[in-house]
Amino acid sequence: QLPTGLYKKVLVILHDSILPYMNEPTLMMDFLTMAYGIGGAISLLALNGLFILIHQHNLEYPDFYKKLYSLLDPSIYHVKYRARFFHLADLFLSSSHLPAYLVAAFIKRLSRLALTAPPEALLMVIPFICNLFRRHPACKVLVHRPDGPEDLSEDPYIMEEKEPSESRALESSLWELQSLQNHYHPDVAQAAAVLNQSLSEIEDNISGLLELSACELFDREIKKKKADVPLEFEPVRGLFGKKNDIFTEHFTLD
Repeated sequence: QLPTGLYKKVLVILHDSILPYMNEPTLMMDFLTMAYGIGGAISLLALNGLFILIHQHNLEYPDFYKKLYSLLDPSIYHVKYRARFFHLADLFLSSSHLPAYLVAAFIKRLSRLALTAPPEALLMVIPFICNLFRRHPACKVLVHRPDGPEDLSEDPYIMEEKEPSESRALESSLWELQSLQNHYHPDVAQAAAVLNQSLSEIEDNISGLLELSACELFDREIKKKKADVPLEFEPVRGLFGKKNDIFTEHFTLD
């Protein structure tokens, strides 16, 4: 058992400063699988090392995607390791051999959590979801379902289900992304409106969006050239703008 702080320090550098210099990297299998099962930020950081062992050293982890699915909670859009997590999740979900129910469960869960995500995370996760649709056309039934439930309480998707195959995601629809089309941030609303059109075959490059921060988003907005917008239809008359205002007899705006 290691202190939480030490776990994080080790896992942050494990994939590029430790594993490449080991004669037998497979000796780290037990440590990484144990760290992956702890949960929270430690599990996110363990993904890098696990990816190397799975990809290069044939590590078999039967419940890997189930655990990856369980890591999707409301904090995933707020943690400082968000970019690292979504970069690896993009790699893990890139295989065309994944079953449709599994990918649909990830799409649905990411969409549900997006309802409370900040704008900088939404501008990353919406193209991420669109890329999943491009790789797995069978999941497009989530978008093109005209007979979806009228009452949102009838959504068949089970958010609390830990097993992706039992979540009934393929029976649901993406009303969450449709609601984001009315988001207060215009860039988010524009990004969500892409699903109203047919998606292109070329995937969106999300590498530049993974590190997007609220400060960058704010700087981008204030640098935009904005036209002068009239704030009043009629010129102000008097202190409160009314024609027969008793205050105009005693006060002026000059």
